[in-house]
Amino acid sequence: MGIERVIEPTTPDEDGSKSEEEIFEQTLRPLTFNDYIGQDRMKNNLKLAIDAVKKRQKTTGKKIAQTTLDHILLYGPPGLGKTTMANVIAHELGANIKVTSGPAIERAGDLASILTNLQEGDVLFIDEIHRLRRAVEEVLYSAMEDFKLDIVIGKGPAASSVRLDLPKFTVIGATTRTGSLAGPLRDRFGILHRLEYYKTEDIEKIIARTAKLLDTKIEPEAVKLLATRSRRTPRIANRLVKRVRDYADVNGDGIIDTEIAKKSLELMEIDELGLDPADRNMLNLMLENYEDRPVGLATIAALTGDEASTIEDYYEPYLLQLGLIERTPRGRKVTKKAEKHLKH
Repeated sequence: MGIERVIEPTTPDEDGSKSEEEIFEQTLRPLTFNDYIGQDRMKNNLKLAIDAVKKRQKTTGKKIAQTTLDHILLYGPPGLGKTTMANVIAHELGANIKVTSGPAIERAGDLASILTNLQEGDVLFIDEIHRLRRAVEEVLYSAMEDFKLDIVIGKGPAASSVRLDLPKFTVIGATTRTGSLAGPLRDRFGILHRLEYYKTEDIEKIIARTAKLLDTKIEPEAVKLLATRSRRTPRIANRLVKRVRDYADVNGDGIIDTEIAKKSLELMEIDELGLDPADRNMLNLMLENYEDRPVGLATIAALTGDEASTIEDYYEPYLLQLGLIERTPRGRKVTKKAEKHLKH
């Protein structure tokens, strides 16, 4: 079994339920573009699209197909704000948002039930959209393109097909793995944006904002320290603030200063690059067993006890960004930079 990760950005459970951490994160999520920190290129493009829709709606006086926002696909590593951005888009549109996830929609009938309950102009957010079943995807195709729902009534020779009109709505899909999306589904999104890892200064703003919302005093130097350990990911930054706040409440006077932040991070075993024990364990196992030779993904999964998809989605993106591992045609390889860091 793999090492439990203190700072792993989790995804919803298979049944779509939310953990206590996710409920906590929701209270910190911004609702407007002005409050949403970072991802400026994406924000500017989406704001332009929304303003254009609003202008057309005002001109025509009604919401027709031409005045409905194009379907949007948000992709990138976990924890960068895809769900938050979906909520911001719905809020800026003045629309209701219905939230579900790929694993939660097990049958085409489940999707049909969701679609027929949408109102004109609603936003349907589908997290982990790449995990939709093929039968469900095929129902979604005509719904997204023509706002029609095809239902088969009966079985065998007596079966008949009924086509229902759907209200005009916008699908926002979120995925960590665009390569796993079926081509026909991907083509039905008019707006595609990749969320990038955040700049350190943006992470600092997020940490300061989170501490303020939690009514916790944090010193500027402590903000900078936490920002360097947050893996350039807002979700992890928010969790670190929460854990350091707990440490400050128990072992200090509730104020997060540099000393409190350092001791808390030492307790969580998060080093200066933001690596946790699970990251270092994987790198060390690769070095001990294969030195500088490439290692296959399945082999790394066997070494660490993690799923191959977990390594691909949660370990690799940040380690690649730091240049600690590299991907070759023959597998993953630990770099000299990683060796130096582990010996440090």
